[in-house]
Amino acid sequence: MVESSNIRNFCIIAHIDHGKSTLADRFLELTGTVEKRKMQEQFLDQMELERERGITIKLQPVRMKYAPQINADDTQTDAENQFLYGDITYKIRDAVFEVKKRLGLGHKENIYRNALVQEFSAKGLQFETEKRIDIFYDGKKIGNYQPDFIIENKIIVELKALPELGRPQIEQLWSYLKGSVYKLALLVNFGNKDLEIKRVVYDSARFLRTSAFSLRESAQIEHFVLNLIDTPGHVDFTYEVSRSLAAVEGAVLLVDASKGIQAQTLANLHLAQAQNLTIIPVVNKIDLPNARTVEVKEELSHVLGVAPDEIIEVSAKNGTNVEKVLEKIIEKILPPKNDGAAALRALIFDSVFDAYKGVIAFVRIFDGSIKKGDKIAAAAIGAKAEVLETGFFAPALTASLELSAGEIGYIATGLKDPSRIKVGDTITAEPITGTFKPLSGYKEPKPMVFASFFPENSEDYDLLKDALGKLKLTDASLSYEPESSVGLGRGFRLGFLGMLHVEIISERLKREFGLSLIISSPSVEYFLKLKNGQELKIRSAALLPDPAGIESIAEPFVSMEILTPAAFVGNVMELASSVRSIYKATEYLGKETALLKYEMPLSEIITDFYDKLKSVSSGYASMSYEFSDFRKDDLVRLDILIAGETVEPFSKIIHRKNAYHEGRAMVVKLKETVPPQWFEVAIQAAIGGKIIARESIRARRKDVTGYLYGGDVTRKMKLLEKQKRGKKKMKAGGRVVLPQEVFLKMLKR
Repeated sequence: MVESSNIRNFCIIAHIDHGKSTLADRFLELTGTVEKRKMQEQFLDQMELERERGITIKLQPVRMKYAPQINADDTQTDAENQFLYGDITYKIRDAVFEVKKRLGLGHKENIYRNALVQEFSAKGLQFETEKRIDIFYDGKKIGNYQPDFIIENKIIVELKALPELGRPQIEQLWSYLKGSVYKLALLVNFGNKDLEIKRVVYDSARFLRTSAFSLRESAQIEHFVLNLIDTPGHVDFTYEVSRSLAAVEGAVLLVDASKGIQAQTLANLHLAQAQNLTIIPVVNKIDLPNARTVEVKEELSHVLGVAPDEIIEVSAKNGTNVEKVLEKIIEKILPPKNDGAAALRALIFDSVFDAYKGVIAFVRIFDGSIKKGDKIAAAAIGAKAEVLETGFFAPALTASLELSAGEIGYIATGLKDPSRIKVGDTITAEPITGTFKPLSGYKEPKPMVFASFFPENSEDYDLLKDALGKLKLTDASLSYEPESSVGLGRGFRLGFLGMLHVEIISERLKREFGLSLIISSPSVEYFLKLKNGQELKIRSAALLPDPAGIESIAEPFVSMEILTPAAFVGNVMELASSVRSIYKATEYLGKETALLKYEMPLSEIITDFYDKLKSVSSGYASMSYEFSDFRKDDLVRLDILIAGETVEPFSKIIHRKNAYHEGRAMVVKLKETVPPQWFEVAIQAAIGGKIIARESIRARRKDVTGYLYGGDVTRKMKLLEKQKRGKKKMKAGGRVVLPQEVFLKMLKR
């Protein structure tokens, strides 16, 4: 069991595509959590969709062990930041490089050892090759260690001829230093591809200054445990971020040096500050030719109120300064509070379903401990279970004897019903006592966008229902309810946090469950007040009551923040004015970046506003928004009539001023989509009883005179008149049955 004082729980937050996953990859490499041969880009992004799109969709926890390589730059005796034993070190390095130059790579250790004996002698270095060093633990001798060389009785030199160096070799040498009187060691590896020299320092004076937990105290331990939760950066997955923040004590705020602060940077920062987390600011991608490192640090300094030199500059791609971030995490982020004697309280921040282990809850243990065989209960829902297994994320699920206060891990509950475990609930020991107080949990996510999902094959309804239940387990922000349609049969009305969320869920249903779906046009939730005093909310135009009984319709408005380079402010303002927006304010973050604040109707921005924003700003502007309130406006129901009958799946609620343009576009598209009938078919767009747009599909023609070979022309005329009367009769009582392909073409995204 690891002491809670040696644990750091943190997450990485940033705007999309600022390098979170790449930084996490470097953390995994530096800590030796994943072997180099197994590493791949976006290692923590497990879904195929995440890799294809290059974005993080699901939060992903991982447990890392890290032994800080303590530098001598802050020692009491070296106040002027001199390089420890610098002159000797340079001579050793010169000797090593000379051997590599003359012998090359690929030999055994003893070959290099014999060559270095000659080189060290030639450079006048005093060395020993057979000296044994006593190793102590808690003041008691526990053994001895014989290094390859001890130079000038100050520096240990350890030789290797491995394919590459890993964390275990470095940690082993550091532990030898810790138990000896020596401070500095050089780990030299004549590898398969190149020569590696690692400088390993042990100095108990390091970080003597006040910090969250002094590394000086770490002289008695081997590792820190770093629990990282990698989070998404897109506005649609903000709920994933908020759940991560509730499980940690600190956050690394990552900003792209070429793009600067963007909308979701600020949104995620505000969430972290609301949780009183320690913020570690980092500027990434400093290696890019168009990096604006100095300007971006000034922007961050302005937003956070910190000095620019407190902001770490890194390149996650090539690893520059990444280890400094890990050291700053240990130094600045507070260890979790530990009340192991208190009753168990574990916050569920995510969950998955396993066919054998049932629901697996991802948890942060705040109080107490839990192990296999314990009886537990979910405080809010009341579900009871016996723990089948506990463990950590390494990053695969790895079983452990127990989870204790301060840890982040998982609990296999054995429950087969996904609905019995809810994100935000508190797990505690069973039975629940009267004095038990659950953790505060999370604010319930509010769906912003709604769309209907229907299986193309009606027999797949139960499969769709089962699939949604499993997705709900891993995505707490998803909501759904049954729905039926005359043209499309049975399906579900789903609630999402945004349009990207719609795309991701629809794609997962297709890939993971093999479903072919018809998806309706997206809509929002409307608030209705009826003339009889009744109030209700609807999520589909088909549920709108008779307009004669409606007093008012209110639509959702959002508070929108748009971050853009100052050069594109005019273009962005022009775009915003086209969507019934209300301008609120403009702020400047530094000289080059403007923050525009608006209030906008959600229905105007859920489809293509983001694409237009990128277009008018050459791809530089970004946006984030949150729900504000419902506001009344001149909203109407737009219906589509085919042969005089309303087709409900095509109905939508829209602002009156946009009704003609939208109605016209729909009837034109339907004219091209609906197959011809034996009679003329009218396609109309209507508001109430008023037709605002119309197109007609000409009747199919049948050659009723084809079998005639001349003769009296009146014979042909009689046949044509008979056909005309038949078509008129069909038109008067005819009904168009739309094939499913029409709905598919009109509604499929």
